[in-house]
Amino acid sequence: MDVVANQLDSTNSNGGTDNNGGEVGSTDHAARQDLSVVIEGSFAVVTLTNPDRRNAQTPALWRALAAVGRDLPGDVRAVLLRAEGASFSAGLDRRMFPGGGGIAGESDLVTLAGASDDELDATIASFQEAFTWWRRPDLLTVAAVQGHAVGAGFQLALACDLRVCADDARFSMRETALGLVPDLAGTKPLVDLVGYARALEICVTGRWVGAQEAVSMGLATLTVPREDLDGAARDLLAALLAAPRDAVIETKALLAGASARTYDEQRAAERAAQARRLRDLAGTGE
Repeated sequence: MDVVANQLDSTNSNGGTDNNGGEVGSTDHAARQDLSVVIEGSFAVVTLTNPDRRNAQTPALWRALAAVGRDLPGDVRAVLLRAEGASFSAGLDRRMFPGGGGIAGESDLVTLAGASDDELDATIASFQEAFTWWRRPDLLTVAAVQGHAVGAGFQLALACDLRVCADDARFSMRETALGLVPDLAGTKPLVDLVGYARALEICVTGRWVGAQEAVSMGLATLTVPREDLDGAARDLLAALLAAPRDAVIETKALLAGASARTYDEQRAAERAAQARRLRDLAGTGE
């Protein structure tokens, strides 16, 4: 658990795009240095770019990632999340913990603990914004994971619809072992992917889940040699983008809501979605 110090947020993001591969991001030098957002036609590539500190996370990075979600151009259909260096993300910056020395301009965990209930709830909710937009119904998101994905790093990978792993990928949810809980919107997708019992075991033990096991339990889609990771993730994105956008949006919504619906409710949702698709294809939709 080391450090990333990104300052790209809604106050300094210029929101500019270049569909020929231009970078979207901040005019702030540190922000450009630590988080890269590049639009490549109909998809965006979001890269954590602090490999010297294993792409660990701070509230500043979370503000930056939340801003990326807000500022994505409307014609972006998919997002690839990747990271430079040996690790995807080593989790929360240790300087945030008691005795860690703190981060200038940020409240450490001790300071957060002293906030009122409403203030603390609002602060954590603001952190979660960096992790929630990846599941938007109008986007398809893929995380390309190599090396360590620990705690907040694990939860950031879980934020995406799909995960492609290098053969050296290792996941661990360490929050409970540190006396905390996973609170960055990761518990719901983890349970949905691997079930309650397995999710409980992974979180409470904090053990490592390797790439092959991640695939076997449904946590990841596939594992590839490290040198093939980016190519495999891009191939998956290309396959996802082959279907018509509106049909993908309807299908994603059907699948995302299936576990909360009864069988009959799901059948009704299928009928309603198909009626919209048929009318749209026939040019008779509203």
